[in-house]
Amino acid sequence: MRHEPKLKGYKKIAIMGGTFNPIHNGHLVAAEAVREELGIDRVLFIPTGKPPHKSTDPMYNEHRYLMTVLATAENPFFEVSRIELDRDKTSYTIDTVKELLPLCDDDCTLYFITGADAIEQILTWKDPEELLKLCEFVAVTRPGYNKKSLMSKIDNIREKYRGRIRLVEIPALSISSTDIRNRATAAMTIRYLVPDAVEQYIRKFSLYRSEHSRLPAITDINKRLYPLLTPKRFKHTQGVASEAYRLAQRYGLDKEKAYIAGLLHDCAKCYSSEEQLKLCKKYGVKVDKYIKEQPQLAHSFLGEKLAQDLFGVKDEEVLSSIKYHTTGKADMSMFDKVIYIADCIEPFREPYEGLEEIRSLAYKDINKAMICALEHTIEYNEKKGAVIHPLSKEALEFLKNR
Repeated sequence: MRHEPKLKGYKKIAIMGGTFNPIHNGHLVAAEAVREELGIDRVLFIPTGKPPHKSTDPMYNEHRYLMTVLATAENPFFEVSRIELDRDKTSYTIDTVKELLPLCDDDCTLYFITGADAIEQILTWKDPEELLKLCEFVAVTRPGYNKKSLMSKIDNIREKYRGRIRLVEIPALSISSTDIRNRATAAMTIRYLVPDAVEQYIRKFSLYRSEHSRLPAITDINKRLYPLLTPKRFKHTQGVASEAYRLAQRYGLDKEKAYIAGLLHDCAKCYSSEEQLKLCKKYGVKVDKYIKEQPQLAHSFLGEKLAQDLFGVKDEEVLSSIKYHTTGKADMSMFDKVIYIADCIEPFREPYEGLEEIRSLAYKDINKAMICALEHTIEYNEKKGAVIHPLSKEALEFLKNR
């Protein structure tokens, strides 16, 4: 029998929804600030089940729930509900609110705490007009957020749908679950970012660290790679490394070597264009007319040099795969192809035209996957009017004529 939250006897209840992967101090500070400012009697934390706009790993469901319980245990005003985790179907906010309302007193006001980004997207949610009538929304923002633009959208929603939306600024919201996961992957401290109990839980179960990332050599690379990349780019490299490992296993290549190449393929990506060009000069990377016209092409050629200098990589296969993971080239080795395709299809990739086709080909015939990937890349850049490096055209022509 499912445990239902005890919501009777309260005049004001706030719902704090989120993936909580993991829950962090920013979530707790936001919930407490809203509770104090609006006189909330109870804050109900609800880890998402199967959200429509974001994929979650079901293997982490119980971890997310238990971490949320640990994080909120000391606050008598906080409670955690499994209402969405125990739902077999996709979880929509409107369904959760409708399920909770009968558990509340008739004169209870229900608030829904969410981030400013979500408020801007609220009209894309299921039954937004009804949802705005059933509960009041509290948009929490971090300092520096474009408040003018947000208020304009809030005013429009208020006027058009008579929706009730408040705005609360929370300094601690600069903390990011993505960054915490990345730090855990890199075996870096997450102390003071999450409650002590959550930090201990993550360490106990080695959450966010794959079997490969626990190897000493990989841990060292991740620690040095982490400060060079944005949280989103670091997450991408973990996806590419894992995909490269699987592809290497499929095609009989050195799996650990492929994993390292996947980690380092974008090691130069997050330098500004100006910085990349300066580093190209320092390391003797030729800046041709194509790179001058499209400086972001430099990162793969520069990445080869940084992998050598900053990470001590000497393996020629690894270095070649980093150098050509963006453009490709004629007569690529199987190792080159594995890293190129891993970059195209890693699990965190935003959907793009051709992605599923490339994924379906990758483990059947990597040459066909390469042709498909190169064709889509060239076509996409031609439509944008972007420069296409001749190496990409040479790679495609070689594969088609082999």
